[in-house]
Amino acid sequence: MHKNKIYQKSLKDLNTFSIDVTAKKIIFVRSIQSLINICKTCNLSNIPYIILGEGSNVLFLENYKGIVIINRIKGIKVKEQINAWLLHVYSGEKWNDLVKYTLRMGFFGLENLALIPGCLGSAAIQNIGAYGLEFKNICQYVDIISLENSKIIRIKKDLCKFSYRDSIFKYKYKDKYAVLAVGIKIYKKWNPIIFKALLKNINITEVNPYKIYNSICQIRKKKLPNVNKLGNAGSFFKNPIISKKKAKKILSLYINIPHYLQIDGSIKISAAWLIEKYNFNNIQIGDAAIYKKQKLILINRKKAHPKEILKLAEIIQKSILKKFKIWLEPEIDFINAMGRIKLLKNI
Repeated sequence: MHKNKIYQKSLKDLNTFSIDVTAKKIIFVRSIQSLINICKTCNLSNIPYIILGEGSNVLFLENYKGIVIINRIKGIKVKEQINAWLLHVYSGEKWNDLVKYTLRMGFFGLENLALIPGCLGSAAIQNIGAYGLEFKNICQYVDIISLENSKIIRIKKDLCKFSYRDSIFKYKYKDKYAVLAVGIKIYKKWNPIIFKALLKNINITEVNPYKIYNSICQIRKKKLPNVNKLGNAGSFFKNPIISKKKAKKILSLYINIPHYLQIDGSIKISAAWLIEKYNFNNIQIGDAAIYKKQKLILINRKKAHPKEILKLAEIIQKSILKKFKIWLEPEIDFINAMGRIKLLKNI
């Protein structure tokens, strides 16, 4: 434990929403044994603790009474098969650093997930996705560790219950477990995933993994706020998935609404479109506001209080429910003084 840095300061720089709250202690861990030791001490002393990577998908609601453990357990192991590369990546690695690493190594297939914030741990928990690719498409397994008995368990992909921004790690393996590493399979035969916005920038005959990566980086930088200038946690709400019957009714009223058919027959609706269509007229609660270029993102202009962000989110939820009869579910995690909490119908 002596090798870990221990701080007693604000969490402002450790969450992308830039919420200025404090923790009892902030500890950066760089080894599995250090993580085990700290969690064991917390369990014995009954001290609450929470594990974060980049703090990119959370909203702290108040000062945290326990220890915030920052996961910096890093490492990438590569095995070569005849037709694929197998990567074992530790959960403290930054996702975009991994994408850049694979491009440097000539392993092609992750480029559509360029510039997504956060670490590998949250990639698995959230089942991150963008531009036709999701984490579940390249995942082989997820290694988790029990923070009570230090046992490492390998969960095969088929048992991870991956779905839209969801996984078993949000439920069964949420408390007293931590994601330790993930297994990723990248096939040597590259099959590019092409999307409309890409073809505006690249000629179809000139498509290669590097051009896709650079194009997506350009798109994301134009569309998404820089976390160093405007605090945010990316998409605040999930795109709602509704029944075919309900979708048919809405599509008859709003023919231009972006929608996507799901495997089970349900329909995913664009939450950003719903918020855009409602036209909130630059609504702002204190320093909390809707980002103009991407309406799914709520921003902290400077010194927003968590209650201001929650109030803004609540106004959006109630307004969308009233107009479209659709409830927007938050995508981010909420953390109070004792840990993660679930905010359901009323936030």
